[in-house]
Amino acid sequence: MSKLVLLNKPYGVLSQFTGGKEGVEDTLAHLVDVPDVYPAGRLDKDSEGLLLLTDDGRLQARIADPRYKLPKTYLVQVEGEASDEALEKLARGVKLNDGMTRPARAKRIDPPVLWERDPPVRFRKNVPDSWIALEISEGRNRQVRRMTAAVGLPTLRLVRWRIGQWGVDGLAPGEYRVLDL
Repeated sequence: MSKLVLLNKPYGVLSQFTGGKEGVEDTLAHLVDVPDVYPAGRLDKDSEGLLLLTDDGRLQARIADPRYKLPKTYLVQVEGEASDEALEKLARGVKLNDGMTRPARAKRIDPPVLWERDPPVRFRKNVPDSWIALEISEGRNRQVRRMTAAVGLPTLRLVRWRIGQWGVDGLAPGEYRVLDL
């Protein structure tokens, strides 16, 4: 029977079990006490939220491989007001230095109820911020951050909320749930 681990990866943790600089970089080894599981995809050190780990190589490939187009939903705090024009550009796909992105689903949302981030996002009194929900079906390096920057909305906080049918709701940062498939 295959295992699937749903982990709420905290800010500042590397999406790997080894290789962190001792005392400087935290890894999954400090969080996940399940043997023989490996990340199905990555989540940047400065991003938070759902990271899936599994002991099943085929499932790992199906989750991580862009050809399966598994949707990933992100809650993104951006600097500036998310205008209808910016959201339409994200929805059509934006040109990045490595080519056009696939069309995405993008909508403005109210600030979500989330856990506190450590360290907190820097607050700037004279610069507004807003939140968007962005669903993409590919996984290029730092794609969401590059997409929001391309439409003039630099990312302040990035939380992956869902991958396909799996979500992070109900898990505090550093907590995980094991599913037997």
